[in-house]
Amino acid sequence: METARFETFADAIIAIAMTVLVLKLPQPESATIAAFWALKTYYLAYFISFLTLFNIWYSNHNLFQIVENIDNTAVILNGILIFEITLIPYFTLWLTQDAYSIASETSFGLLFIGINIACNLSVRAVHKSDPYNDKLIKADYDNLYALIPLTVILIGFVLTYSVFIPGIYISCLIAVIMWIAIARIHRKGVEKWKVKDLKH
Repeated sequence: METARFETFADAIIAIAMTVLVLKLPQPESATIAAFWALKTYYLAYFISFLTLFNIWYSNHNLFQIVENIDNTAVILNGILIFEITLIPYFTLWLTQDAYSIASETSFGLLFIGINIACNLSVRAVHKSDPYNDKLIKADYDNLYALIPLTVILIGFVLTYSVFIPGIYISCLIAVIMWIAIARIHRKGVEKWKVKDLKH
C-alpha cells in the first residue's frame, strides 16, 4: 500500500480523536479561577492525551516521508494502533471522573502501554517492509530508547498499587514528554545525515 494513502487515513482518525477530546472538556461552573482550577484533572488528562496523539502524528509523518510503500503486516499493526487511538477519548474521560480510581488509572495506563507497544511494532514492521531503503536504515528506528517511556509507565503501575494511587496518571505524563524528547533527538540525528548526504 502507498504510504500517502494510509497517512491520510491515519491523520483523519487522529484529528477526529483530538476533536472529541476537546469536546469532552466541561465548562467551568462559573467565570472564576476557582471554578477553572476545579477542573484541573480534566485539563491535565486532556494535555497528556493530546500530546500523545500529536507525537504519534509527528512520528508517523517523519517516518512516512522516507517510506513510499508498506506491506500487509505494517498495515495491520498500524490498524491496531489506530484502534487504540480511537479509545483515548473514552478512557481519558473515565480517568477525569476520578483520578484516584485504581480501575480508571489501570485502564488508562494499559491503553498507553498498548499504544507504546503498537507504535514500536508498527515502526519495526515498516522498517522490515522496506529493508533496502537507505534513508530508513540510516534513520535507525529500531533502537532501545523507545523502551524508556514504556518502562516509566510500568514504574507508575508499581507506585499506584503500592504507595501512590495517581502513579500511573503521572507516569503517563512523564512518559509522553520523554517520548517526544526522544523523537526530537532522533529527528536531529536524521537531519544530520541528510546534511552529510547533501555535501557528498
